[in-house]
Amino acid sequence: QVQLVESGGGLVQPGGSLRLSCAASGSSIRLYGMGWYRQAPGKQRELVGAIGSVGNTNYADSVKGRFTISRDNAKNTMYLQMNSLKPEDTAVYYCNILYRTALIWGQGTQVTVSS
Repeated sequence: QVQLVESGGGLVQPGGSLRLSCAASGSSIRLYGMGWYRQAPGKQRELVGAIGSVGNTNYADSVKGRFTISRDNAKNTMYLQMNSLKPEDTAVYYCNILYRTALIWGQGTQVTVSS
């Protein structure tokens, strides 16, 4: 079984940048697609973007051109580079992996964009 741990969240000013990490343990991630989601207070969890096993990516319209997802299979880690952050990006960010037939989630990391 795979376990996921997100890190890198924090408080950042509008226009700033953060890089989130999603570190996997228990098994290699290299064969599996992974994704980033976020959930703002009072809102449903929404897709930020995803990356396939071969590195293909897709993004929500709200983050296109600002966020970049990447993966380092040697480090068993996925990343979310967030640039030009806006207050509306404030949320708890979660990563997941579709591991065989199971969708596994991390515990989340808080991102707050505020001046």
